[in-house]
Amino acid sequence: MNQFPVTEQELQAYVDELLPAARRAEIEAYLQARPAEAERIAAYREQNRALHALFDPILQEPAPRHLTVPSPLPAPAANLGLFASHWRQLAACAVLALCSGIGGWLLHAATARDGNMTMATAQDAAYIHGGDDLARHAAIAHVTFSPEARHPVEVGIDQEAHLVAWLSKRLGTALRPPKLHALGYDLIGGRLLPGDDGPVAQFMYQDNAGARLTLYVSTEQEGKHETAFRFSQENGVSVFYWIDGKFGYALSAAMPKAALGHIADAVYRQLEAAS
Repeated sequence: MNQFPVTEQELQAYVDELLPAARRAEIEAYLQARPAEAERIAAYREQNRALHALFDPILQEPAPRHLTVPSPLPAPAANLGLFASHWRQLAACAVLALCSGIGGWLLHAATARDGNMTMATAQDAAYIHGGDDLARHAAIAHVTFSPEARHPVEVGIDQEAHLVAWLSKRLGTALRPPKLHALGYDLIGGRLLPGDDGPVAQFMYQDNAGARLTLYVSTEQEGKHETAFRFSQENGVSVFYWIDGKFGYALSAAMPKAALGHIADAVYRQLEAAS
């Protein structure tokens, strides 16, 4: 093993397959000696695979015709030095315009998923930037962990008090996972996940048939546009999500919208009563 310590940055680079072959082998030896750390890194790599499965098809779609930037005409050799600086400025402006256009195109796509939703307004833009990310991250976490047979959760229901205290401490707020037994689902445990700017909690529930749903709780929504329920569907996973102050909640399951909406309403009411 190399004498240099393994940093979190290197572990993340390993997840993203950005390390040289020699250092990658050292990281693998490091993880082999640390099963808990290896399981955490394996979960991150699985999230990467889930991200590619969700978004690679979108990356392969052609951009709308009106967003295509025509290639510049070549400058005469004699004037190359004169035009180089001017062209760099034009290219930067073109890229900025292209990014703005693509942003609008993606914003339209995000708001067009549900047939009952219309084109986004300027007031909605800030919400969609945060809320849509919330739904997407929750769906990825759901498809990553809910199929697991042996390790669906990090801490099981047999240690519920420890689980709630631990996640509450890491998120810096008192968490109270809803009780859904009356709706056919019981809490089986939860886990800590990485968010964009800090930790995120995931609680997992299961019914008698083994079907699972997950509640994703984020405290990274400060300053985002508050909202009641929104609905999204990510590769067959239904997600009801909402932002309440600094909290973002997302309930995910592979079930019809109406059925999940009924459970989401019960979750929302319990969370409101506990706040």
